[in-house]
Amino acid sequence: MKKVFIGLVVIIMVGLFGGTIYYLYDKSQEPPVLFETDQPYRTDIVKKTVATGSIVPRKEVALKSQVSGVVDKLYVQEGDIVEIGDLIAKIKIIPNVVALNNAEAQLNTAKINYDNAEKELRRQKQLFDEKVISEFDYNQFLLDFKLRAQEVEAAQNNLELIKVGSSRKTGNVSNLVKSTVKGMILDIPVKEGTFIIESNTFNEGTTISSIADMKEMIFEGKVDESEVGRISEGMDLILSVGAIEAEKFNAKLEFISPKGENDDGAIKFDIKAAIELKESVFLRAGFSATADIVLDKRDNVLAVKESNLIFDGDKVFVEIEKAEQQFEKTEVTTGLSDGINIEVVGGLKEGDKIKKI
Repeated sequence: MKKVFIGLVVIIMVGLFGGTIYYLYDKSQEPPVLFETDQPYRTDIVKKTVATGSIVPRKEVALKSQVSGVVDKLYVQEGDIVEIGDLIAKIKIIPNVVALNNAEAQLNTAKINYDNAEKELRRQKQLFDEKVISEFDYNQFLLDFKLRAQEVEAAQNNLELIKVGSSRKTGNVSNLVKSTVKGMILDIPVKEGTFIIESNTFNEGTTISSIADMKEMIFEGKVDESEVGRISEGMDLILSVGAIEAEKFNAKLEFISPKGENDDGAIKFDIKAAIELKESVFLRAGFSATADIVLDKRDNVLAVKESNLIFDGDKVFVEIEKAEQQFEKTEVTTGLSDGINIEVVGGLKEGDKIKKI
């Protein structure tokens, strides 16, 4: 019985030892490596650089008042379409005390001069009728009287303009703000009751409204100094507007600033491009946009993924499959690259299988 037990222990130990040996052997046998392959394909390759900016009207006009005062009435609202001469706002004038006092003094002086000229003309008329003075001398007094009458009228008109902004006699109106261009009202930064300052040589004045032609829009952006030497006027742009993700817009580069500006430590140059608008899409002023500037383009060329290339000094290689999982390193000639796809000019043909790296 004891011998049987010993025999069973020996058999079990031999089995465990044999199993361990088999497990270790099986683990040492690594599976063969299978390489994935890729093939050259036909595609369009576009080499581009990127500029960020915004959509703005080509022409935007800020309307200002000729007089200071308070906005009495606004006749338009944002989004309205206006023509040249359309009434935008009416200004209630608050006369300047000094200017008003000077205008009243000028009118009083003009009236005094007019009264004196009238009296003198009557006296000279009597002398002329009595043949005491010549017609030439009488005409001199008549001319002076007419000039004094004109001074009174001018002083009255000036006083009315200062008080109410208009003159009944001449029809001049300075307190009405009218549109000087045709377009859309983009912004009205004032409200009825807002005090405004007139536009003159000493200050810009308060903007009543801004108007722009929304049928002529441009892209204004900036490019880095490392890219500005690679672009030129006339290049094509593809615009992506943040607020309209589904649409792309074509544009033509028409301006590159001759002077760069420091932007957070980087030198950047302003650019402008004319946008080809679409009737189905309304571009609002101020939309942020990104412009892809097309530096070069190849249509329907043979290409591979640039990641599958092997670079060795100045030469470029791929590994072409010659038999099942057997690859041969082959030199190729490349062309234009967009950073992902690269044109293959020579060394490969359609249908070749290359090792995927």
